Amino acid sequence: MSSKITRGVRLASLFVLLVAVGSCGLPRAGPNKREIFASSVQRQGDAFIVTINERVIQYTSVTPIIDFDDKFKKAGKVGSDTIRPGDVLGLTIWENVSDGLLAGQSQNSTNLQEIQVDSSGSIFVPYAGRIKASGHTPDQLRLIITSKLDAQTPDPQVLVRRLAGDGSSISIMGKVAGQGIYPIEATTRTLAAMLAKAGGVTIEPEVAQINVTRGGLTGKAWLVDLIDNPAADIALRPGDRIFVEQDRRSFTALGATGTQTRIPFNSQKLSAIEALAQVGGLNSNLADPTGIFILREEPPEIANALLGRNDLIGNQRFAYVLDLTEPSGMFMGRDFQIRDGDTVYVTEAPFVQWNKTLGVLNSGIGTGSALKTISGG
Repeated sequence: MSSKITRGVRLASLFVLLVAVGSCGLPRAGPNKREIFASSVQRQGDAFIVTINERVIQYTSVTPIIDFDDKFKKAGKVGSDTIRPGDVLGLTIWENVSDGLLAGQSQNSTNLQEIQVDSSGSIFVPYAGRIKASGHTPDQLRLIITSKLDAQTPDPQVLVRRLAGDGSSISIMGKVAGQGIYPIEATTRTLAAMLAKAGGVTIEPEVAQINVTRGGLTGKAWLVDLIDNPAADIALRPGDRIFVEQDRRSFTALGATGTQTRIPFNSQKLSAIEALAQVGGLNSNLADPTGIFILREEPPEIANALLGRNDLIGNQRFAYVLDLTEPSGMFMGRDFQIRDGDTVYVTEAPFVQWNKTLGVLNSGIGTGSALKTISGG
């Protein structure tokens, strides 16, 4: 009887010791599933805990549209030979007389070099006067100048050349092979063609965003959309500023995952399953596949719709729960979209803390035995 009592006392003592060790703050990645549920609004906490299902996916799969608006898309192509303010022209005028208006003695041609089109789009030609040059092609301007001179010298012949086209150029910066200023030519009148002229982008196309600034207007589009959708490949305008950058969106991975860090998006859309794959998946020795949480703040319109309410004001904290052990769990994770700023947190399995507690006890027992041996006990 006494041995049974002694064994019972030992078991009770061991249980008390396990509880004490387990509650003394063993290291862990963060709160477990039970603790997160305890922080829900329903339990006087500050976050709504919502299980991911088809309805949740429908309301939360809101991906911001990045595309050029109609002001960019409806702009027609600019002819590469259209003269614009700032262009520098060269004129050669032949006169059908030995002593013409412009040519020197014994010469029948005159070269007028580096005539710059002023801010109003005009140039000055001797004996022809002030002429509107912008908006015309070099050949159209040739006919205008010829007409002006025809009344003063017999059968003049005029050649108009563009020597420099500052007014018909654009600038390209950012993640491209060749940053610089490029003229709008016959083969580079659209955005995609100009990017190719600059050597293409130096980052993965899936995360490349193209920003175009035109006067006071700014537009943005995905590079892959320019490639896949011809309507997104806008026509360029003189003075456009093009900046190529990498997608700045990211999410944070914490808990029992392959890594714990801030992760940039690697595609336009990123599902919960893809996000987990990006961080190396679940840690098989630690993770609780029933306790995967996506933490974010939802705007009031989404929060009210999800909860069937209309009284919520301002952003609301949500913790979406994904259970990969459910038959449809993988499909839910595939369809649930991660958004910029989300935190993906994977809880530890319940047995992990138990194993840690046993490990501490075994370590203590081993240390005690060693000390006893050393002391000769």
